[in-house]
Amino acid sequence: MNNDQAAPETKGVTTQLLATVDLGPEIEGMAGRQLRMRMVTIEPGGVFGPVHDHKGRPGLVYILQGTITDHRNGVATDYGPGAGWPEDRETLHWLENRGTVPAVEISVDIVSQE
Repeated sequence: MNNDQAAPETKGVTTQLLATVDLGPEIEGMAGRQLRMRMVTIEPGGVFGPVHDHKGRPGLVYILQGTITDHRNGVATDYGPGAGWPEDRETLHWLENRGTVPAVEISVDIVSQE
């Protein structure tokens, strides 16, 4: 499957909020934004979809375990432990775990406070 086809809906994904920092008091002009760190687990056969962007929500991903396939611009790229990728305003993608073990990532991003 590639970006030319519809990515499946999210399945087999759990997220755990690890920490947040209110950026308003920390950095001028960042009121209403927070730095967020989550642990995301994608089970074998799991999908983090559908296709989504990161406009207004930049971040970084670090893989702890397993392999995550990142689908963007018609290209599927596998990332294993230690490797990761940036998620910026140009990112338009979806993720899946094609492996046989759970894939675990740490995701750090800046988001609007809920």
